[in-house]
This record gives sequence, C-alpha cells and structure tokens, in this order.
Amino acid sequence: MLPGDPVVLLAFALLVGGVVGSVAPVVPGGLLSLAGVGTYWWATGEPAPLLLSGLVLLAVLALAADWFAGAVAAKASGASTLTTVVATALGIAGLAVAGPVGFLLATGGAVFALELGRGNGLAHSARAAGVTLLGMFASGAFQALMTTGVLVVMVAVALL
Repeated sequence: MLPGDPVVLLAFALLVGGVVGSVAPVVPGGLLSLAGVGTYWWATGEPAPLLLSGLVLLAVLALAADWFAGAVAAKASGASTLTTVVATALGIAGLAVAGPVGFLLATGGAVFALELGRGNGLAHSARAAGVTLLGMFASGAFQALMTTGVLVVMVAVALL
C-alpha cells in the first residue's frame, strides 16, 4: 500500500487517536489502537501474525486498564464491593454532569463518603479515596505507555 492510501491514513489516525484517548477521559484509547492495528492489517496484510498478536494484546491490556483500573484500585485500597460499585456509577454520572473533573470528584468523593459511612474512620476513608484516584491516574499512564508502544511499532512496520 502507498503511504497516501486513505485506509492506511485512517489506520494511523486511529493509532494516534489511541494515544490521545489513553489520557483523555471517555475516549477508549485501547479500542482506537486496536482498530488502527486491525485497519492497517486489513489494508496491507501486515504485520505478521506473531507481531499482530502482540499488538492486539497491548491494545487489549490498555482497554482493560481503562475499564477496570478504578474498581481494582478501590478494592485494593480496602473499599467494600458495594462502595466500588456505587462509586463507579456515581463517577459515570459525575462525568455526564461535569466532565472529567466531575468523574474524579464523584468517584473519589463517593469512596470517601461511603467508607466513612460504613464506620471505617477518617484515615481509612481518605486513604481509600486517595488510592482509588491514584489508581485511576496510574491507569492513564499505563494506557499511554501501551498505546504509544503500539503506535511506535506500527510506524516501524510501515517504514520497514
């Protein structure tokens, strides 16, 4: 395929969108990277199956981090399952109302309030909320690393 082929350009637009989406809320960076790899493969037949499998794995790991990092971090902080579920739902509502800031405030605030309401004390509740937010930020860094890796490898595939 020629570098100016519209399908190849679409593939790279999706790959770049994956990197951007990994740090932008609501944009599924891993899914965009996966779509970019698939589109490029469909258009060119490259990369080879083993490399294709590795790239798909990286994109799926980024997607899993996007979907589950907040819940995993909340559980790791000692928050109850109910707190995790309610905080996730309130975070989504906060996102709809006030965007990314609303998502973070609603999620962290819900973990704090619900854990405090369960009688876990101020220190535990603050730690649970802090670890949850830290996990959400760490997820963004992990996603950025995975999607950037996918993009760099795909650039190498296209150039070599």
